[in-house]
Amino acid sequence: MNEVVRFNQVEEKIIRLRNHNVIIDSDVAVLYGVETREINQAVKNNPDKFPEGYIMVTGNEEKNELIKNFDRFNRLKHSTVLPATFTEKGLYMLATILKSEKATQTTIDIIEAYAKIRELSGIVAELSESPEASKHKSLMQRSGEIIAEIIGDDMKVTDSETSIEINFALMKFKHTVKRKKNDSDV
Repeated sequence: MNEVVRFNQVEEKIIRLRNHNVIIDSDVAVLYGVETREINQAVKNNPDKFPEGYIMVTGNEEKNELIKNFDRFNRLKHSTVLPATFTEKGLYMLATILKSEKATQTTIDIIEAYAKIRELSGIVAELSESPEASKHKSLMQRSGEIIAEIIGDDMKVTDSETSIEINFALMKFKHTVKRKKNDSDV
C-alpha cells in the first residue's frame, strides 16, 4: 500500500516565487514517490499541458536564493540544471499525466494545502485592515483552526501555550495557540 502524504508534508514544501506559491520539481518528485527526472520528462513529453503560469524555470539568482534560504536545496548548489517549479495548476496537470494512486492522492493533498494557504493569507490581510476587535477575535480563531489543520492532530493538548511559525519564504506567520486539557483528555 502507498504511504499517505500528510498535509503538513505538502505545506512545508510550498515556497513563494515570483508572487506565486510553488513547489520545486525535486520536492514534487519526493511527494509523488518518483525521481525528479521522471517529473521533468513528463513535462517535456507533454508541453501542451503546461502553458505559461503552470510551470516556471528558476533563474540562476532564484536558484542561489533557494540554496541560501533552504537547507534542503543545498544539493542544487553544484547542479548545472535550473530547477522547475510548479504552480497549483501545474501540479494538477501533472497528476493527469502521472496516473498512480499516490499521484492522485498527493495532488488532492497539494490542492488542499494551497487552499488553506490562500485562506490563511486572506485572514492575515483582513486582520491588518479591520479595526473591529470582535472581528479580530473571530479571524484569529479561524486562523488558529487553519493552523491546527495544517499541523494535524499530532499536537498534544496541554495547559501551556504553543507558538507556531509558518515560513512561506517571503512571509512568516506566527500564531500562539492556547489549549487546556479537557476532562476527557486526562
